Amino acid sequence: MTIPKEIIVIIQKLEKAGFPAYIVGGCVRDILRNEKPKDWDITTLAKPEEIQKIFPDSFYKNKFGTVTVKTRSSDPTLKEVEITTFRRDEKYSDKRHPDKISFAKTIEEDLSRRDFTINAMAVQLTNSNKHQITVIDPFNGQKDLKNKIIRTVGNPEDRFSEDALRLLRAVRFSITLGDDWQIEKNTLLAIKKLSYLLKEISKDRIRDEFVKIIESPRAAEGVIALHKTELLQYIIPELEKGVGMSQNRHHIYTIFQHSVLSLKYAAKYNYNLNVRLAALLHDIAKPQTKRGEGASATFYNHDIVGAKITYQILKRLHFPKKTIDKVTLLVRYHMFYYDPEKVTESSVRRLLQKVGKENIDELIQVRICDRKGSGVPKAYPFRLRHFKYVLEKVKSHPISVSMLKVNGDDVMKTLNIESGPRVGLILNALLAEVIEDPEKNNRDYLIKRIKQLAELSDSELKSRQKIIEEKKMEVDEELKKKVGIRDLKR
Repeated sequence: MTIPKEIIVIIQKLEKAGFPAYIVGGCVRDILRNEKPKDWDITTLAKPEEIQKIFPDSFYKNKFGTVTVKTRSSDPTLKEVEITTFRRDEKYSDKRHPDKISFAKTIEEDLSRRDFTINAMAVQLTNSNKHQITVIDPFNGQKDLKNKIIRTVGNPEDRFSEDALRLLRAVRFSITLGDDWQIEKNTLLAIKKLSYLLKEISKDRIRDEFVKIIESPRAAEGVIALHKTELLQYIIPELEKGVGMSQNRHHIYTIFQHSVLSLKYAAKYNYNLNVRLAALLHDIAKPQTKRGEGASATFYNHDIVGAKITYQILKRLHFPKKTIDKVTLLVRYHMFYYDPEKVTESSVRRLLQKVGKENIDELIQVRICDRKGSGVPKAYPFRLRHFKYVLEKVKSHPISVSMLKVNGDDVMKTLNIESGPRVGLILNALLAEVIEDPEKNNRDYLIKRIKQLAELSDSELKSRQKIIEEKKMEVDEELKKKVGIRDLKR
């Protein structure tokens, strides 16, 4: 791979000032794999203050000897390049960061502090034009790269005790670098032995590594690897409750196997993170809700309980609120009912009202993953196609007050009243009628109905408003009932 001119210029300036400089870390691994690095790192003998003298357009806001140089490149991976002074790390009291650092004198000494052999290589630009490279590889990283092996630099227990996030990074690299990667035997044994150290790491850092695994094409293999390395219990222990737990006559897989397979198909179809998380977590409450054993076991309300557990898991891992709300909703309604002979347009409109038009496509994707993860041959059967057909028909139908052809101003102007609770009561009464018959969402008709509804008392209007809530309850009860029937018949 050709080294970018921005990197060549930085190294040339450092060397012109008398400081040897090298490309280092993960970008070297990517160069040797002929892949474009996601970012670029340089290490040098120059101290931070010396680096900043050479590169005035830079900033230094850490205690690890890293200066960030701005290049003004149009390539986002090159806009900021980190330059770190050769260093060696001291004791890691918090199992994540060194208590203090001291500067090293050679590149080999600097490489010896790094995590894995494939990340402990450096590249030196050798000819006058800086287009030829020499790889500095004191720990046989190139050999491990060729053989697809994840191996720590030096004693694995020492490396993981220094920085416990490396436990999770080892699994992440074995999954995200491609097929057939393996964790070296002693490294794997050390991960299992020291897995408990993951408790010392912030949930934000754990989440970031976990997301990289979940977003990869081999997401399902990643979750299995986390389980086998005994790390999953410190990330989502709720998933492990389904390990080895059978379902019923309609499920050939255990709960854990089914969850992982559902994620596998979400990755196969390249669905987004929300759908992948929901596919993995949609049956998270089945162990708690299981009643009975063998072929007749049931899991009543596991969707409702699962939504609550999903919320707790994602909040614990510090996911953004938007992600938490979306995934929780997908888990809550993943059991939506769609029998073509019984589903009506109004019931689909009520589902849309609950779920939101912006979420319905992802909900269908979760259902597809659920089906494929159950071992059924068709991901998109007639019933689901029929549901989508009805869905497309009713998407333009009103499911909230904001979609009515009239608004609060129309109510106040028509009745010559001030803003107040009564305006909302009338609008909700109108919505109750329109949900049942979208054709009534006609401005002339609604204005006429406003005048008629004005003759009713507040209590009478509230009874109309209750129609909406009753319809919601009706759908919930229908879903609960159908969930049980569906579980017994699947």
